[in-house]
Amino acid sequence: MLKFVTVGRDMPEKRDAEARRQDFDEIYGEYAAEKAAEQSARCSQCGVPYCQTHCPLHNNIPDWLRMTAEGRLREAYELSQATNTFPEICGRICPQDRLCEGNCVIEQSGHGTVTIGSVEKYITDTAWEQGWVAPIRPAQERKESVGIIGAGPAGLAAADMLRREGVQVTIYDRYDRGGGLLTYGIPGFKLEKDVVMKRMAQLEDGGVTFVMNCNVGEDMSFEEIRSAHDAVLIATGVYKSRDLQAPGVGADGIVRAIDYLTASNRKSFGDDVAEFDSGELNAEGKRVVVIGGGDTAMDCVRTAIRQGAESVKCLYRRDRANMPGSQREVANAEEEGVEFIWLTAPKGFTGEAGSSEGTGPVRGVVVDRMRLGAPDATGRQMPELIEGADYIEEADLVIKALGFEPEDLPALWGVEGLEVTRWGTVKAEFETGRTSLPGVYAAGDIVRGASLVVWAIRDGRDCSAAILEELGQSAAVAAE
Repeated sequence: MLKFVTVGRDMPEKRDAEARRQDFDEIYGEYAAEKAAEQSARCSQCGVPYCQTHCPLHNNIPDWLRMTAEGRLREAYELSQATNTFPEICGRICPQDRLCEGNCVIEQSGHGTVTIGSVEKYITDTAWEQGWVAPIRPAQERKESVGIIGAGPAGLAAADMLRREGVQVTIYDRYDRGGGLLTYGIPGFKLEKDVVMKRMAQLEDGGVTFVMNCNVGEDMSFEEIRSAHDAVLIATGVYKSRDLQAPGVGADGIVRAIDYLTASNRKSFGDDVAEFDSGELNAEGKRVVVIGGGDTAMDCVRTAIRQGAESVKCLYRRDRANMPGSQREVANAEEEGVEFIWLTAPKGFTGEAGSSEGTGPVRGVVVDRMRLGAPDATGRQMPELIEGADYIEEADLVIKALGFEPEDLPALWGVEGLEVTRWGTVKAEFETGRTSLPGVYAAGDIVRGASLVVWAIRDGRDCSAAILEELGQSAAVAAE
């Protein structure tokens, strides 16, 4: 260990940008065993490991780095899996530059961070190849059952923990495949879908029952689910897209990011997608403008490049230093040909000559130029309008990647007594996830708002522990 002074930081080989533009394969290669050991050996084995502290799951990062450096790879996997339900997924999509790697001590000292995410991915990919990922086989089956609404990362993490304790688990989801945004929201160049499907198969083989194409409130009522189980976990995520109020926003060719990404991911599975085949959600040959600066916007611009767009531009109202998305993703997008236009915001949209406002195909975005003013309550500088500096950015496809909000679940499901916050998220106890309804829990984005996959996994694991405690107490009372 402690080789960071003599060994430089070395990421896995990244495919050439021109080659990446041609397909949806992951852009980073895999470490060879020797390179994984070498890079793990750069860890300084801090007495106070900030990488672990700043990981939402508090993964034992220095320990499994040391094991990898020593060639004890199976032990490294088992330690990694002990705190993280899906380490191979987090290794691929976590914004390590903002979490573990961004707080690495040797990074702060100028030596370049340890490549934690790449090693984490390598460990678990190797575990799958070697057959070390054991099937879920509870030591003893229990009669209690839990219904989970939502097959995204929070719901799947909870299901995994509950099944390992022998609880009967049923997951209800609106889509035809499990995984939520892991499956339909995140493009394959960041997370190839067979990685997610392997975990789905493991859960199903381990006894988790999946009820797919199930819209709660339509195909099945919330009360039906609640009456069928000893506890219910709400893990729906947030899918309601934030919208724009601007002249011409109803024009054809102005679409939501979630619709655009879902169509693209469905095509990767070989599904028939009418909106894609018609060109409505296909960027091929088009001038594409994406509005937003988060990770979803980065997914959209990079997807458009791969679909063969004529040009791809991203509008963001602040500058590069103040954008919420991963800087690593921005750099990858720029390499692939995306143009970022900082300090800009949409003012309206133009259509074909002769079409009425809000009808016909979009032909451009009326763009306001901005500057950064005084900081707001969070310390970020607020964008201010520069009067008279607007211009038109030509576009055939405009993708709104403005973030997500929670759906109104009490109204959507017709359930009384489920308390929500002023933001519309489900009100739940910190750590346990208990809601205002007895036996009903909530986890992930539907509680904390649109956030990271790693936080959803953390919430799902925390909720499962609270559910197990409650089921144990109920069983003890029944025995008396």
